[in-house]
Amino acid sequence: MSKNKRFLQEVIGVVAALVMAVAIPGGQAYSAGPESLAGSGYEDATDTYISEYLDHFRGETRCDSVSAVVVTPDGTGVYGNADALYQIGSMTKAFTALAIQKLIREGALSENDTVSELLPGYTAYYDSEPCEITVGQLLYQTSGYTNKESDYPSATEEMSLRDWAYSMSGKELNSRPGSEYSYSNVNYDLLGAIIEQVSGKTYAEYMNSEILIPLGLMHTYARVPGTGVKIVPGSRLGYRRSFTYEIPVIEGRIPAGYFYSNATDMAEWIRIWTGTADIPEEYKELITAVKDRLNDPGDYYSGWELFENGTIGHSGGTPNYSSRIVFSDEEKIGVCVLTNLNVAASTDGLCNAIFELAAGVEPGHINIPTDVWTVFDIIFTVVSVVAILSSIVSLFLKRRGVILFLGITLLVLLIAVCIVMPMVFGAGLGEIAFTWAPYSFAGGLILMGIGVVVAGVRFFLSEKKHAY
Repeated sequence: MSKNKRFLQEVIGVVAALVMAVAIPGGQAYSAGPESLAGSGYEDATDTYISEYLDHFRGETRCDSVSAVVVTPDGTGVYGNADALYQIGSMTKAFTALAIQKLIREGALSENDTVSELLPGYTAYYDSEPCEITVGQLLYQTSGYTNKESDYPSATEEMSLRDWAYSMSGKELNSRPGSEYSYSNVNYDLLGAIIEQVSGKTYAEYMNSEILIPLGLMHTYARVPGTGVKIVPGSRLGYRRSFTYEIPVIEGRIPAGYFYSNATDMAEWIRIWTGTADIPEEYKELITAVKDRLNDPGDYYSGWELFENGTIGHSGGTPNYSSRIVFSDEEKIGVCVLTNLNVAASTDGLCNAIFELAAGVEPGHINIPTDVWTVFDIIFTVVSVVAILSSIVSLFLKRRGVILFLGITLLVLLIAVCIVMPMVFGAGLGEIAFTWAPYSFAGGLILMGIGVVVAGVRFFLSEKKHAY
């Protein structure tokens, strides 16, 4: 056997071992027992099942920090860290909407007021014709805006909330206002700008003084918390591992999805919405008014959705955190899960499974849905390995036809990914690769590009050699 062939086999063996070590293991086991069970009526078996669910979630997702809170008429259980802060993603929308409800109740605005009235000079178009968007349509997510980032870009770091709001002015809507539902962060960031305009305070100031403090939510923040507060660092997947991943919190994005909170406050938030917390009567009436608008499964209003089983809830996801809250107004049961990894579908599944346990459903096989980014991480871990192998093989192959085939295959795959991904996610390739997707996605693209170059150079040199 030639030295080149022996070396090639050794390299392939090392890469194969890397795949086995990185892509296949089931993850690390963690202890996730209840940190506090104030007045708990839970049985030990239920606690054990919830701890097993959390262990399974960590192993499947590679998430290194997860906190869950369970509220029942018998008591409250917190699993994981009760005090550490997480970003709560789009669960923020319910806070923003509650502030709008308060302003409506006080007569400062109404659901029929238009964005152009509240933000002078603001315009919107449908079919190239000017149209009006109401506060109610923003609350119901029927304004005509979508979450397509390429059409309605999020705020950048240098923008204030007001700056971003006016950057949306003059844009073409995807549908006529009031005609159809389309979930969009634009709607709730605009509501945040309206809060500032109507109240004369900054968004954070209003939320603190009129919502968070009166409701006793002393560990929930409408801005990045100051020093001395324990924040769980966000993380990001990559090659079947999670890595610490921090991104700046941008002012113009906070009303739709960038509050911070902890499990203790989320327990109180559940009690507030199930009517078991001691809060001022004014807020009880606001909350009842919101729940009265949720009548049929699929209804969305004021940052909440009514689900098929009669529960109310909302999910949250940022590039480095995911969360979910679900409660039953009738049974006075609620669950919230906070994690420091963007695996929203898996977080949703975990929260739903714990809720079923809390509601008395017999535990069955633990089945947590696999999140799309987990799937992408697995796929592009394999793609990365294949690209590395292709590059190595290209260096040692003598058959120009095979070299050409490897290079063309990688090039076609690279081009397909670069075209399809922006179409699927409605965002630029750069934002997908460097903000949202696992590190393995960008790594896979880079390694495929290197593979194409290596194959091209090897093919060219082989041609020159044969020419001589």
